[in-house]
Amino acid sequence: MYMYFNMKLPGLEEMKITKTEEIEGSFHIHVQLPKKPHKCPSCGEITERIHDYRVQKIQHLKLFERRTYIFYRKRRYRCECGKRFVENNNIVYRYQRHTVEWNQALGFRVIKGKNFKDTAAQFHTSSNTAMRRFDNVSAGKLREVKALPRVIAIDEYKGDTNKGKYQTIIGNGETGEPLDILPDRSVKTVKKYLQEKGEKVEIVIMDMSHSFKSAVQQALGNPIIIADRFHFCRYIYWALERVRRRVQKEFHPYDRKKCKRMKHVFYKHYEALSAKQHWYLERYLGLSEDLRTAYGLKESYRTWFEEAKKIGKDNMKEVKEGLYQFYTQVKDAGLEEFEKAIQTLQNWQPEILNSFAFGYSNGFIEGLNNQTKVIKRNAFGFKRYDRLRLRVLLHHQFKSVANSIG
Repeated sequence: MYMYFNMKLPGLEEMKITKTEEIEGSFHIHVQLPKKPHKCPSCGEITERIHDYRVQKIQHLKLFERRTYIFYRKRRYRCECGKRFVENNNIVYRYQRHTVEWNQALGFRVIKGKNFKDTAAQFHTSSNTAMRRFDNVSAGKLREVKALPRVIAIDEYKGDTNKGKYQTIIGNGETGEPLDILPDRSVKTVKKYLQEKGEKVEIVIMDMSHSFKSAVQQALGNPIIIADRFHFCRYIYWALERVRRRVQKEFHPYDRKKCKRMKHVFYKHYEALSAKQHWYLERYLGLSEDLRTAYGLKESYRTWFEEAKKIGKDNMKEVKEGLYQFYTQVKDAGLEEFEKAIQTLQNWQPEILNSFAFGYSNGFIEGLNNQTKVIKRNAFGFKRYDRLRLRVLLHHQFKSVANSIG
């Protein structure tokens, strides 16, 4: 099929399309540039003398859902000084076999795509080419952090890279965007990073990690540390779970199995239970006084927690008094599981109270960790830490960019 074009295709605006044809499912476009004077790269003289033509086959983005190649009829000019040189063009770089548009699209897709292998298949190239392209473009695209903001959040996730089993992610506590990923979770690494970039940091949100707390205090002096609500609340629910496991061993085999299957009724809000769930709850609380006491303590804690969220910013005194009353309830109950739980709460009490006074949470960074796990799983893991770091940070940086090329 032969066609003569007078329209312009994106990326080929300066080109004159002389012929198009479809051969064995591939779309071929034959192009050449208009003749114009060129400056000799050797002596600087202007010349229009043509030495010869050469046809270069270049892979392009697919058109009409067909693999597309450009056959570029390339001129070589000859200067009076004897220098022979290729004309200037904007569709392919020197020593390349893919168009500029193809390289740009691949660079965008390897950042936003599912994984390198799928992206490479989409562009009819190898996984190694996709990874090389990612390495070439990613470092220049990433906005590196020069100084951390006033509020930051710190957490760890399992990365399994060549730098270690766990990596540390740092996010902006006010905007929820990821800022950086550190190669490991050691005190030394976190401390060094915060010393270099944490001059403006005033508030740090974290889980109840002693290593993170130590690193933050050593690097930043005495910032406000906020314990994430999920991480300290779960100690109360873990205590209830340990009581349930202990007491149900004394139940009849049927009740023991049924209690295990219906354990969710102990964790839901009492007001949110259905009539059937209320029946099961009362049945199993009636079989064990320790379980009834443990459930009552959990509900007391939940009542305090919900109230603390409402009044924490305005009335910290009442929040603290309510927490002390809960401590007293636990000591009077005499359940070892809950006594161990409040011991942890007492060790982290200032950080726990800060969570209500300032209202910050680490929830957004847990969401970032989930997205990181999905990226890692789609790629069947990353051996190199630097590649994982760039892949994750660029994913979040470009996720709002329209996916309209390639």
